[in-house]
Amino acid sequence: MPQDPTERRVVVTGPPRRTRRASGHYRPRTEIDEQTTLGHTYVRSLMRIQLRAGLTVFAVLALLIGPLPLVFAAAPDARLEWAVLGFGLYPPLVLLARWYVRRAERNERDFVRLVEDR
Repeated sequence: MPQDPTERRVVVTGPPRRTRRASGHYRPRTEIDEQTTLGHTYVRSLMRIQLRAGLTVFAVLALLIGPLPLVFAAAPDARLEWAVLGFGLYPPLVLLARWYVRRAERNERDFVRLVEDR
């Protein structure tokens, strides 16, 4: 007597072998939101670039301000000190700060463009 075909059928359940992404393409923002290793790498990359810009500004600032005590010791005239501080140091500080802000904003804009897939 042959067996009923429904009795011989075995159902195996398990995770699907292939999964499709809902959007159909890769989304870096999801990686960052879910705090995956790749998302961590994206954020660490942004932080590294921002740190590099900050250290560059710090190095230029140290080279700009570091020799000032020697300049002031060589010329004890108080008017020279104020002239160096007011006219010789202030404009480079403003330009350095302006460069840093523009650089940081550009880094963040590039990061957002990468994450948003634009």
